[in-house]
Amino acid sequence: MTETLALPTLPAEVARVGFVHEDVDPTLDLFEEIDRLKRETNSVLLAHYYQEGDIQDIADYIGDSLGLAREAERTDADTIVFAGVHFMAETAKILNPTKRVLLPDLHAGCSLADSCPPDAFAAFRAEHPDHLVISYINCSAAIKAQTDIICTSSNAEHIVRQIPADQPVIFAPDRNLGRWLIKETGRNMLLWDGACIVHEIFSEQKLARLKGRYPGAPVLAHPECEEPVLRLADHIGSTSSIRRFAAESDAQTIIVATESGILHQMQKDNPGKTFIAAPPDNGCACNDCPHMKLNTLEKLYLCLKHGQPELHMDEAIRVAARKPIDRMLAMSEGVS
Repeated sequence: MTETLALPTLPAEVARVGFVHEDVDPTLDLFEEIDRLKRETNSVLLAHYYQEGDIQDIADYIGDSLGLAREAERTDADTIVFAGVHFMAETAKILNPTKRVLLPDLHAGCSLADSCPPDAFAAFRAEHPDHLVISYINCSAAIKAQTDIICTSSNAEHIVRQIPADQPVIFAPDRNLGRWLIKETGRNMLLWDGACIVHEIFSEQKLARLKGRYPGAPVLAHPECEEPVLRLADHIGSTSSIRRFAAESDAQTIIVATESGILHQMQKDNPGKTFIAAPPDNGCACNDCPHMKLNTLEKLYLCLKHGQPELHMDEAIRVAARKPIDRMLAMSEGVS
């Protein structure tokens, strides 16, 4: 009989609230303190484009899911601090089992990942045993462990086009990205019915009116958006692709249909241009991801100071989840 070692446990208070709860001296320069703690602990700070501007400004690397996965794979830091959401920190741990991975707030989840429960997905797969499973990286480690190939919005089309035409495919968990891929590649796929709350919030009617008000402004949209919004877009791509398009475009006014955090880098890249967030279909004038915005500069400082919350993972799941990520990285050479 093989002995199974229990995973380390978090301090009770951190496990309960999801982060280190401690008053922070308001006179502290948190930028200086975070830099000092990173040096002292040999930590690297990876941040997604959807984080608040202050966190992006202090990060060692800012990127989309593909770039962050690549950066996590090659870092030589002892500790990876992930300013993003839970599945992103999980990906870093999958790729770096011997390194400590910290997430400023463990409750920074993902509505898309939550829309694909592992048990339900296992039953879905069992109904289609001949299908190859391609899963969007915005899913839990438990879903990755049930997957043949992982993809991101940067490389999804590139990966789908490499699959033999006679191979049936399940695409999970984002139905909107899946529908866009079917349209772009002509490849029929069986879709899991999941979605991101942020990218389904945009209003087609309000966006059409905004285009009429700014007739020369291109609309840049993420493929997680619903099809009516994508039909109004002049460019559809990942956050990195959207950022590149904005820099290369001659347009001085640009409408952006994705989480508003990307506007911070786009404005820094292009100080002379005007960026307008696509309007949501609600009474709020913002397109923030409530999960991404759980991370704050204060939580990041306390995370580095105490080395908590630390992400732990079952080793069997980690090993199984690593295989489809490795396949993705091998199939994505040349994709940026």
